[in-house]
Amino acid sequence: MTRAWILPIVLVLCGAALATGLASSGNPGTAVAPLLVFVALAVVNSPLIFPRSISASEAQRRSAADGRPVVFWRPGCAFCLRLRIRLGRGARQVHWVNIWRDPDGAAAVRAANDGNETVPTVVVAGRPHTNPDPAWVRQQLSRAGGWPMAG
Repeated sequence: MTRAWILPIVLVLCGAALATGLASSGNPGTAVAPLLVFVALAVVNSPLIFPRSISASEAQRRSAADGRPVVFWRPGCAFCLRLRIRLGRGARQVHWVNIWRDPDGAAAVRAANDGNETVPTVVVAGRPHTNPDPAWVRQQLSRAGGWPMAG
């Protein structure tokens, strides 16, 4: 199991413990709502909502060929989640690299951020941008021909 799944699993276990406590105290109906909240939090903090990650070398190769941005991210990062949500369907057009799964990706992020693993780090045309505005990333994707501006 990778560390990307630790937080989601802890959230589900906490929700299950809370729901069990509420159900055993005679409130089975009220146990459902907190369980659903914890499961939703687990999904949001898991790698499930992000497009499939590729290696940093593969992302850089693809980006050089198609001009699309490379996004270095990690599960549980609120800023990465914000970027993913704001990109909408266009997120599938970006090359995603999970730095917790790719040591080369983590090294690239540290090189761009004075030794820190600050994500999201978006690389456009070989230049890194740390935690850029999602609208700017959408604009870069549009310029690369990967996604229309509207949508």
